[in-house]
Amino acid sequence: MTGVGIAQLVAFAVVLVALAIPLGGYMARVYQGEARWSQRVLGPIERGLYRLCRVRPQEDMPWTRYATSILWFSLFSALAVYGLERLQASLPLNPAGFDGVPPNVAFNTAISFTSNTNWQAYGGETTMSHLTQMAALAVQNFLSAAVGMAVLVALIRGFTRRHAPGIGNFWVDLTRTTLYILLPLSIVFALFLVATGIPQTFDHQAAIATLERAADGHPQGLALGPVASQIAIKMLGTNGGGYYNINSAHPFENPTALSNFVQTVSILLIAVALCFTFGRMVKARRQGVVILIAMAVIFVPITLVTTWAEQQGNVTLVDTGVDQVASATQGGGNMEGKETRFGAAASALWATSTTAASNGSVNAMHDSFTPLGGLGPMWLIQLGEVIFGGVGCGLYGMLLFAIVAVFLAGLMVGRTPEFLGKKIEAFEMKMATVGILMPSVCILIGTAIAVATTAGSSTIANPGPHGFSEILYAFSSASGNNGSAFGGITVSGDFYTIALGVCMWLARFIPMIAVLAIAGSLASKKTVPASSGTLPTDGPLFVFLLVGVVILVGALTFLPALGLGPIVEHLSI
Repeated sequence: MTGVGIAQLVAFAVVLVALAIPLGGYMARVYQGEARWSQRVLGPIERGLYRLCRVRPQEDMPWTRYATSILWFSLFSALAVYGLERLQASLPLNPAGFDGVPPNVAFNTAISFTSNTNWQAYGGETTMSHLTQMAALAVQNFLSAAVGMAVLVALIRGFTRRHAPGIGNFWVDLTRTTLYILLPLSIVFALFLVATGIPQTFDHQAAIATLERAADGHPQGLALGPVASQIAIKMLGTNGGGYYNINSAHPFENPTALSNFVQTVSILLIAVALCFTFGRMVKARRQGVVILIAMAVIFVPITLVTTWAEQQGNVTLVDTGVDQVASATQGGGNMEGKETRFGAAASALWATSTTAASNGSVNAMHDSFTPLGGLGPMWLIQLGEVIFGGVGCGLYGMLLFAIVAVFLAGLMVGRTPEFLGKKIEAFEMKMATVGILMPSVCILIGTAIAVATTAGSSTIANPGPHGFSEILYAFSSASGNNGSAFGGITVSGDFYTIALGVCMWLARFIPMIAVLAIAGSLASKKTVPASSGTLPTDGPLFVFLLVGVVILVGALTFLPALGLGPIVEHLSI
């Protein structure tokens, strides 16, 4: 680790927490109906939307209706995105004259953006019209993020309510998340991005006179569009993807070191802030801090190892005599696939941040990372993306692990386990197990099928362990609703577009239903007073227990697969 890398990580942590604390308090007030200033300004719009959509905001939904509403809403969203993609050739705001998106890619993209994955089996600037980018993809960046946050709020109500038949109103939670939180933050952030040089225009392209012109003598055309508005919500909503095919490695998405730092902070901002929201809503702020510390205990070491591995450089270049540096490292670290304006340290921090969250955007090519450098981001996804995670889904995923942790602690002392005053019984454990293991099932089964079939293995660009890592990362990313990739694999064919689409859908909505089932069960229970046999869940012991459960489940599930990919690749060099 260099001094610059350490200073960057420290500055990142300080700025992130400093912004997350007030934001977490504000979001708690929004969900509790106490954000009075915002309600005075935006309340008329909120009430108008309810009247337009015939929503009864006072209605309290049982968990089954809450879940059904999410599924129907998400299905309609996916169909709308699919339709816009297929029909874009006949719709306005298509200055490049793009044809309709092929059916398999449109199917994959529709599920991808509806599930907050933003896996891209296409090149944005060469495939999607301005209208599709805005009305289909950017809109889903808001709505899919809002769905995840709504489910988290429903789970928190399960802990705070007693003998309640319902867990809230999905349409109210969706509207308030979008209107009071995501839209204002995105507007401010988009203005900042425009100020740093990111385009926000309906123009098709900029004509650039280069020193070396094309064969016909015409200037080079650089694609433009409504970029800044989409980048703002893709970061804040942990959606990922990007307007351009190479995401935030493109200078029109991420032009400077300042924009890179602020975008890295924005990836984790809402996810970290929700820990403080959780503490305020359950009226035990230490509970939120403990969850945040447990996340940081896992995140920081993986980030340090990833940064160290990338700053060591590419040993192969030294061994072949290409790099004549006296030590076994290059001066700038492993710069293959990285932008010189960011360097190895900033690229490694982005890689771990984007995979700790379900963001999936990249500012460097993960396929070019060293084996250990690529292992860290991949394992963060495979842990369930509960280390901060996506907005909403990361924290409710971590709470599933917390339920498992208190259940194990209860077995150790022979008592019925309790968490936040609610008894954790067989039903909660079954649902927590489903929620935790469903993404893992999709990852391992999908990878096995791809490796065993010609359709899955014929499109990898690298043989041996690295080729296996490319497949494993693809299914990890899709099933973790992340969206990043080891780019050496072609995924635009029928096999990957369909297989990854199925994994994205199952791994997103089955855990979500399990979480809502737990919320409904907890809301119907009475609150149990703490006793001498109750495990304290707001201290160092619980941090240790929670971290141990997350790491143990991740290691037992994925260590054999990782041993066939990045681990053996590292040992081979």
